[in-house]
Formats: sequence, structure tokens, C-alpha cells
Amino acid sequence: MRRALLYRRGGLGDTLLTFPLLEVLKRNGFYTTAVGNTDYFAIAGQAGWADRILSERPEEEFDLVFDISLEGNIPPFPAGRRWVLEHYLERAGFKDADFSRTLPIKALPGSPFEGKVVLHPSSGSPKKNPDLQLFLEIEEALSKKGLEVLYLVGEADRWLKGRVGRYVESYEPLWIARAIKKARLFIGLDSGLSHISAYVGVPTVVIYGPSDPVVWRPIGEKVYQLSLGLECSPCFPNVCDTRECLNVSSLLERLLPLLDELLV
Repeated sequence: MRRALLYRRGGLGDTLLTFPLLEVLKRNGFYTTAVGNTDYFAIAGQAGWADRILSERPEEEFDLVFDISLEGNIPPFPAGRRWVLEHYLERAGFKDADFSRTLPIKALPGSPFEGKVVLHPSSGSPKKNPDLQLFLEIEEALSKKGLEVLYLVGEADRWLKGRVGRYVESYEPLWIARAIKKARLFIGLDSGLSHISAYVGVPTVVIYGPSDPVVWRPIGEKVYQLSLGLECSPCFPNVCDTRECLNVSSLLERLLPLLDELLV
């Protein structure tokens, strides 16, 4: 059997956007080794796309290697404003390959998120986070509609505890992926947990401020990207002090009508 290696370090969202490479490799008969954050790649293992998951690159020969790094054979970022996944597929020689828009993993029985709206007002960088008031007002609007809301606290979100109401805390990406699959709706930022939600098939609203909705679009059939589209955006990581791209009133003005449509 031919053997392929995929190497990718980085955040959760960065890693999830490499999964279609593993899927295409498996479909073409390769035994796949994924190297990077093992907790993240465990989701690909659950999907049946990663046969072996390692934290360090092994001293072995492979028939095919995709090294997504500054020193590797696939640059981690595209040259221009294009979806990073399309960039990966093209550089890997899979430009026209089909891939799943929904991760084939089973939902968690008894998930605490079942039937609820999940809010995640955080990300891997405070520069991308709006004032928490945005999500508190979203919560209030949803509660008035009779919807049950839960916040999700992940590995980068401990600061939320004590500042929001009911929440579920987990630092296990695979558990989150299986549990959140039962949610009714997810509203979050440009973060790895938003990528998980979209990829498992939950209707997912992703709010972008200084980061790029073109490059960092999640995989999914029900992704709703929200950006104010200012002329100065995207600018991440060189973010200004005013961050008008994350203005609470302007975002609510666009978001609330969208929620009315999604929750019909």
C-alpha cells in the first residue's frame, strides 16, 4: 500500500482546513499519517481519513509528502486573497478533487448542546474578539424568542467564565465536534470552534472583523459569514485601535435579521 504523510502545525481551524487532503489521499488508496496537533487530527481519525496520528514527523520514507509549512512543499498561506483550502488542493495536485462538506462523524448521545443555540464569543486572538456586549445582546434576543442558549468555553476561552451565563467547558476537540453536531445553531467568531461547527453540519454564523472571510472560510454546507466589509478590512494581524469592523451596533443590525431567517 502506498504511504502518504501530511504535516501541518497551527491552530484548530488551520488544521481542519487540511482534512480534505487526507480524505482525497484515502480515496486514492493511501495509508495516511497525519503529523501535528494530535488532539486536532483525532477528528480526522474519527472520520476515517487519518490512519496514524503523530506529534512529530517520523524518520521514514513515504511515497507522497505534503509538508504545509514555511519550509515545506506547500506554503501555509495563499499568495493572494483566495480560500486557503483551494490553495492547498491546487498545490497538492488535487485542484478538481471532490471532498466532503460535512465530516462523517457520529453525534454524541446525550449532548448538552442538543436543540440549543451555541454562542462562542472568543477566538485564538483578542484582536479578533468584539466587545462581549455583542454576544450578550444576541443572547437576550434569542432568549426573547424562547430559545435556549449555551456558551461554549474552549481552550482559549477561560476568560469567559464568570462573565457569561450557562456554559459548557471542554478542551477536547473531538468531544466538541461530536457534541456540537446536535446543536440547532452556532454563532461565533473566526475561530477553530466555528470551523468545527460548520464542518459537522450545524448552521453556523461566523463573525469576521479584522480577519479575512475569503481566506479563512470554514468548510460546510450551512456557513453564514458576517462582515461589515470596510475598505480597511482585512487587516489582521496589524489591527487598529478603533476596530470599527467589530462595531457592536453595526454587527447587530446585520445579524439579527439573519437570525430571524435561520430560525424560521
